[in-house]
Amino acid sequence: MKQLFVVGTGPGDPSLIAPKAREAIEASSDLVAYGLYMDLLGDICAGKQHHDLPLGEEIGRAKLALELAASGKTTALLSSGDIGIYAMATVVFELLDQQLQGQIDQPEWLEVEVEVIPGISAMQAGASRVGALLGHDFCTISLSDLLTPWETIDKRIHSAGAGDFVVSFYNPVSKKRDWQLNHARDVLLQYRPASTPVLLGRQLTREDEQVTITTLEKLDAKDVDMFTLVSVGNSESRHIVNGNKQWLYTPRGYKKKL
Repeated sequence: MKQLFVVGTGPGDPSLIAPKAREAIEASSDLVAYGLYMDLLGDICAGKQHHDLPLGEEIGRAKLALELAASGKTTALLSSGDIGIYAMATVVFELLDQQLQGQIDQPEWLEVEVEVIPGISAMQAGASRVGALLGHDFCTISLSDLLTPWETIDKRIHSAGAGDFVVSFYNPVSKKRDWQLNHARDVLLQYRPASTPVLLGRQLTREDEQVTITTLEKLDAKDVDMFTLVSVGNSESRHIVNGNKQWLYTPRGYKKKL
């Protein structure tokens, strides 16, 4: 069988890799990933053929993984977090869709058995670090407009605010893109209190992890980079302090209902 495993490796801590993900990596002869992801995995990647393509080469990574699997090499395409959330799984299926529509000529790809193995996402890791911020309805919004028109992103921010969702922002800032997060803050301030708790989780579960609790009115792009997850509570989310411990949680219901 020609096999491609599409594997989410979690937020960074090797102990948070799912057993099934470990099994898939162990069963593979070839690993395709951005090099940092394989470095974080450590010994589990030893003895495998590594194919390291840089950031920005997502389509190339997916094509290479399909080519390796189609040639008979059991292959694992790796991505941190959950590979189905803003990650490589969708690229694989976009390519297979294009082949089925006759837009590309790689019929051998359709012979590959593709298995997607989920991982713990950054928003889940961040919420666990501070308590239970995702305790009620939530959504994710990527602030990168490389592939999505900014008008669409802005509409989604307004919709999330109007719907009072807990919002996790992915790709919040970059060197060339530093204004969108502050715009998103200003939009959400139209719908929820300035005191709404906000989690900033940088390099979550990794050795240099930094977790900061702030408020919506104090959220500022200068405190954030591409390695940071930003999660904004809803109007009911709570910041509680017990001695030197502090937690964020979102109640399962609304006070007016209870």
